[in-house]
Amino acid sequence: METLRASWFGFEKTWTWYRRNWRATAVSSFLTPVLFLLALGLGFGSQVQSTALIGGVPYLQYLAPALVVVTAVQGATFESTFPVMSQFMWQKSFVAMVATPITPAQVLYSQTMWIGSQLLLRSVVFVGVAAALGAAAGPGILLAIPVATLAGLAFSAPLVAYSATLDKPDAFNNIFRFVLMPMTLFTGAFFPVSQLPDWLVPLVWLTPAWHGIELARGATFGTLDLLPALGHVVYLGALVGVGIALGVKFFHRRLAV
Repeated sequence: METLRASWFGFEKTWTWYRRNWRATAVSSFLTPVLFLLALGLGFGSQVQSTALIGGVPYLQYLAPALVVVTAVQGATFESTFPVMSQFMWQKSFVAMVATPITPAQVLYSQTMWIGSQLLLRSVVFVGVAAALGAAAGPGILLAIPVATLAGLAFSAPLVAYSATLDKPDAFNNIFRFVLMPMTLFTGAFFPVSQLPDWLVPLVWLTPAWHGIELARGATFGTLDLLPALGHVVYLGALVGVGIALGVKFFHRRLAV
């Protein structure tokens, strides 16, 4: 209970800043994903025929649940890189927090809580806009909200731990170019993974985005079987757990005095 209370104080600190400065991130957090859906779903999607390959549904509806996950993973990447390094090196917010009775582990928990809340909020907004545009195939798309949040955290937790080990931001460029971009394009959001070369498919299976997309689409279209769903959830949960465990270790190494 004491850990939760201390972590909440850290979360409240970030929330106090955000409610005064949310406009600075409104475009990247909310408007850009919506424009993405409009351009690819309504624009490009108008040229894509509905075939058995995409489940016989309009491309806009095929795309929507996957984009909820993709935008959550993208948001998790941005929230878990420069903002984390900044609070270690430039703003030194984390350093100030551990000068109080808050421990390095509790600092990590508060940051994870904040990122999770951001992913949840963005997913809710995205699904609401998708429904307004006719992109929701049914009420099952609501399940894409917690799925996207979990998938985002599954990528965020290890990335936050990694960010805690860095002293220079240059390494983030490789994350954006060689991890985030391929994971956005080639994990089944825009076309079925079966269309990829066979050697690439096992690499796709390792990504949290693919597991999230499979869960979100299956829940939306009612095609999700119990055992595969449990497998996806367990894998994503394991990534979160491993990431937090590493994060506790690296935050303690960097902040403990």
